[in-house]
Amino acid sequence: MSDNKELTKVAKDLVISMDYELTVDGEIIDATDPGDPIQFLQGHENIISGLEKAIEGLALGESKEAFVKAAEAYGEYDQDSVMEVPKAEFPQDIPLEIGLEIGVTNENGEEMGAFIEEVSVDTVTLNFNHPLAGKDLNFKVKIVGIREATAEELEHGHIHFDACDCDGDCDCDDESCHCHDN
Repeated sequence: MSDNKELTKVAKDLVISMDYELTVDGEIIDATDPGDPIQFLQGHENIISGLEKAIEGLALGESKEAFVKAAEAYGEYDQDSVMEVPKAEFPQDIPLEIGLEIGVTNENGEEMGAFIEEVSVDTVTLNFNHPLAGKDLNFKVKIVGIREATAEELEHGHIHFDACDCDGDCDCDDESCHCHDN
């Protein structure tokens, strides 16, 4: 790229590799495995907005603890996103178990994730909130890699993995998105 963007600090349009540990209410609920950082395109909402803001400007190799309020993570808990559905509307092959995550198609034909919160004799209560909605998140992060994004990654708004990891499917909506055999 011609703008000679500095590759020593986290900035928009750069691919970031980051180790992290996520703690909620004093309990570690997620973390990267050693040597297997998450990778994402900074500034393109590939990660939650509060964490994206917290790491902006961090240097390669730098660590930080970041506290992200619920509003800048998975949002506040919305009671209107909890609904009762008649049990008869569920296919027989779906086990109606509390905590089971299911895909539900709304009236616009869009797939939405929900989990079963309660099962009664006649109804099933579905919760469409993200499981971490309403939760403040504590991250320990370390920036372990920074590279320039390709033109295709910038166009699509997310990173692509090399041909060895791709199998020809990068989950893009654009027909031109594919892996190269070179």
